[in-house]
Amino acid sequence: MSVKEYDMIAIGSGSAAAVLEGWLEDHLQSRGAIIDKDAPGGICLTRGCIPSKMLTSVADVVRTIERSREFGVSVSGLEVDFSKVMDRVHRHIDPEIRGIENGLSHSPHLDYYHSAVEFVGPYTLRSSTGVTMRSKRILLGLGSEPTIPPVPGLRESGPLTSDTVFALRKRPGSLAILGGGYIAAEFAHFFSAMGTQVTIVGRNPRFLPREDPEISAVVTRGLGRQVRFRLGRQPDRVAASTAGRKVLHLIPTSQEPAESLEVDEILVATGRGPTTGVLHPERAGIRTDSQGWIVVNEYLETGQPGIWALGDATGTFRFKHKANHDAKILYEALESGRRVAVDYHAVPHAVFTDPEVASVGLTESEAIGRFGAEAVLVGRYEYKNTAKGQAIDVEEGLVKVLVRSPGLEIVGAHIVGPLASVLLQEIVNLLYTPERSARPIVDGMHIHPALNEVVERAFLNLVPARTQAEGPPSD
Repeated sequence: MSVKEYDMIAIGSGSAAAVLEGWLEDHLQSRGAIIDKDAPGGICLTRGCIPSKMLTSVADVVRTIERSREFGVSVSGLEVDFSKVMDRVHRHIDPEIRGIENGLSHSPHLDYYHSAVEFVGPYTLRSSTGVTMRSKRILLGLGSEPTIPPVPGLRESGPLTSDTVFALRKRPGSLAILGGGYIAAEFAHFFSAMGTQVTIVGRNPRFLPREDPEISAVVTRGLGRQVRFRLGRQPDRVAASTAGRKVLHLIPTSQEPAESLEVDEILVATGRGPTTGVLHPERAGIRTDSQGWIVVNEYLETGQPGIWALGDATGTFRFKHKANHDAKILYEALESGRRVAVDYHAVPHAVFTDPEVASVGLTESEAIGRFGAEAVLVGRYEYKNTAKGQAIDVEEGLVKVLVRSPGLEIVGAHIVGPLASVLLQEIVNLLYTPERSARPIVDGMHIHPALNEVVERAFLNLVPARTQAEGPPSD
């Protein structure tokens, strides 16, 4: 059996491939291989954050037009061409995918395998096309995939997932979304703006349960004006109606009666899981956890020297910007020859729904649990109490910040409202300074009237956490 030898192999054509390509640029006499069974470019480009945000951006436009009457602007004849909306996504994404594929296929320094792959032994891989290859340096950028819960009839009903939804060209009249997290929130915003009747089914009684409760409450009220929530319920089974639609039978987690929904489509948004099943990492001496995620240390090293994992493959903070951080750290380690640890102390995230959400660090209850109520200060300020918030007529929008006392060390920040992801970055950047202090925000000059004043004023309205039960501070 012939074996192809490489100086480095990357499994995955996203962040892992970026590390390999950067390394090859500095080692022109070396040869690498990139293996990916899916379209090249990684999840973010092909079926994740980029195409999904192209959809939510359209939804934002629709909602803005719908609200225009509040500003004295009347718009008549609003129509949405769903097929053109979806075609726009592919018009932007598909050429990028083809460009990446062309670049990988014609690179003089690497071989590109568009195939599945599995370990057959330590440092040895075999592609689904029958090519056996070996390297002492292997990068595992495996990504993740949608999980479909074992609900009788669900898989047989042909549900949509966050991977397959971009193939739609006809708008469903009605849609049930299973899940109450980030993916559900974003697609609920999109489809409801397109005119689809959307019902969100969540087992947890609270929508966006990982967010600070105050933030998730604002989102639930805001999005609840556009969609229907069936929280505290879980699917029992799925059947077909006589009209060819899908009937979703629900059972409550409380004492409420069971119910059923008849919809055109079901979108499963209950989370993403590992893709290690076909890889068989155990054959290479690589450990996985109980769910199948690759186990790594703070240096992204697996239990096998010379094999690293990054991005979604490790199961922690499954965001593209976290994968970018991993890639940066790993590239630095490979170039310097020394171990470099990742730093996840302040991994931000955003949910592009209506209203938008952005968060970093601890929630209020987490901060109190870690430091004690007497050591936590809470600042909160509503958009509507700023000049710009009034100008754009924000009904509900909130900045909530958490600071450790004594001093002004930021330990958490949570924003819900327009441009939340943009406003949060001012705080995130301070969390990457040695002091992590809010002092630059408190002392710095903020443009008036600009929306970022709401962040400044949240930090200017700090009160002890233990007083929060008495109600928010007055403005």
